[in-house]
Amino acid sequence: MAQAPSTAETPGVEGQYSNIGTSGAPQPRDSSRENSSESSDGQFRRDLLIAAVAVVGIAVHLLLRFGVGGRALVQNVPLYNVPLFVVLLFGGLPLVLHLIQKSLAREFGSDLLAGISIVASALMGQYLVGSIVVLMLSGGTVLEGFATRRASSVLEALSKRMPQTAHRKKEGGIDDIKAAEIAIGDVLVVFPHEICPVDGVVVEGQGRMNEAYLTGEPFETSKTEGAEVISGAVNGETAMAVRATRLPIDSRYARIMRVMQETQAHRPKLRRLGDMLGAWYTPLAVAIALCSWIGSGESQRFLAVLVIATPCPLLLAIPVAIIGAISLSARRSIIIKNQAVLEQVGTCTTLIFDKTGTLTYGRPALTEILCAAGVDESDVLRAAASIERYSRHPLARAILDAASRKNLPLDPVLKMSEAQGEGLRGVVGERQVWITGRKKVAGMGAQLPEIASGLECVIFLDGQYAATFRFHDVPRAGGRSFVEHLKPRHRVSRVLLVSGDRDSEVRYLAGLMGISEIHSSKSPEEKVEIVRRETSLAKTLFVGDGINDAPAMQAATVGVAFGMTSDITAEAADAVVLDASLDKVDELMHIGRRMRSIALLSAVGGMGLSVIGMVAASLGYLPPISGAIAQEVIDLVVVLNAVRAALPFDRMTDF
Repeated sequence: MAQAPSTAETPGVEGQYSNIGTSGAPQPRDSSRENSSESSDGQFRRDLLIAAVAVVGIAVHLLLRFGVGGRALVQNVPLYNVPLFVVLLFGGLPLVLHLIQKSLAREFGSDLLAGISIVASALMGQYLVGSIVVLMLSGGTVLEGFATRRASSVLEALSKRMPQTAHRKKEGGIDDIKAAEIAIGDVLVVFPHEICPVDGVVVEGQGRMNEAYLTGEPFETSKTEGAEVISGAVNGETAMAVRATRLPIDSRYARIMRVMQETQAHRPKLRRLGDMLGAWYTPLAVAIALCSWIGSGESQRFLAVLVIATPCPLLLAIPVAIIGAISLSARRSIIIKNQAVLEQVGTCTTLIFDKTGTLTYGRPALTEILCAAGVDESDVLRAAASIERYSRHPLARAILDAASRKNLPLDPVLKMSEAQGEGLRGVVGERQVWITGRKKVAGMGAQLPEIASGLECVIFLDGQYAATFRFHDVPRAGGRSFVEHLKPRHRVSRVLLVSGDRDSEVRYLAGLMGISEIHSSKSPEEKVEIVRRETSLAKTLFVGDGINDAPAMQAATVGVAFGMTSDITAEAADAVVLDASLDKVDELMHIGRRMRSIALLSAVGGMGLSVIGMVAASLGYLPPISGAIAQEVIDLVVVLNAVRAALPFDRMTDF
């Protein structure tokens, strides 16, 4: 089986894993997300161009008006107004048309009032005022767009991870075939360190595979003849022959892709902070403007009110606060991929955690040594560690670490063998040492302890049962204090542990962390259903690190990728914590809450000052151009306040 091809070898999401529909049969390529991404990029480029045109147009207008030759006429129109016409035609008109489309779709936000101001300014001959509003409206969008731009797709990353070719075994050799040509019953060779292309059964060879990203199991699993393997698993050190039991489009990995596809298509749209405030501010401003026009009979007052009411605190201050928080997060090793996260993360009251690699380190540790009568714990640990230093078994490192912590010296090994499925045998000093599994000694009459959670191995010294070693996934330091501080510090009402791991393992960790609500042995599809159900009840924050967590991240209000263990998981997340530390999750929550409070202060304070200006304009004390200048002063004040979101603050973690 070939390794995952490079980007150059796999254009877009073409290939076997790109034609996966919800029915499990080949489907036409779904371009909805691509079109959405292209539309977003196109809108950003459009707003950037409009902002540039507005800046140049206003600058040229001022130069002509107050410079030499600016009083000349072109078709009875002052020359200095021509640049403003360009701004309103090529900048204002597209913005207004876009706002009309949003209004027809019943999307009323803070930018609607700015659109009304542009139209009113043009109709009343206040071209400079209208051009300034165009700059305000497009500039705020561009500022936010510069801060975060997502360049790739989750589905594309999923597709690129899978190999596009396979090694099919035949008489006398091996043929390389396309993944799409794999049929049920084909025997495929999976070489060391390659990704398994299909679900199947091992028919030749022995080894280990890493299925953690897909199943949630934290350890490599041993594979021998008759063992099931799943697509997407990474093979270990030895080649194995696998008989395909499902087509690639029906495999476990393909099901994850289908869940991701469906989750993306139905992800709820978050209502942004600016739009929520604009929903009541816009009708208030229009009402004051109409009342001033009707009461005075002067259309200039209508325009003056609209100009000073232009929601620049929403259009500028909130994006500036978001940009500042994104910058601060980046300096703290937190990458914000979706700026709406910063508005939402501080309001999430339900936190959902994956187990492996999130609340644990994803590696085994020796947690218990149960010795037979008369056997010294240090003696058996020393013997086991002495021989395990030559083993590649995933539990070998855990035994060596335990011996190192106890400062036990290691003895010379005179002889060693490690046959697959038989365990580890050797001569340490003058003693015969055998380390194996429970099943291998079931008929030998050894008095073994009862089966419990975690992994285990049994140790025999000189043919006699000596001890049972038990292993668990290592819990993260500070995990319990982090969980316990969520309710008092972040007003979190519920904490859930959702994992694909075995029930005994999930319950063991939940007890250590103080989590009472658990869901174990859950597939990616079941995780999505749990997250959707919880999100329908309250805002949710999901933290995970594996490929099997990616669909659930998309279903949550906020999805956080814990570390950079998978490009696919990082792509699906709204935020990525580069340093796999619960401290960073806490910092993200604090940064988001502080950003929200600063943005609200800037927006509400700015709107309050604008309301005072609106009253003055409605009484005739502020003409349109003076209103525009007054609005710029207000903008300066609220933007300076919003910049505080970029500054570090005390107690970014509090557990």
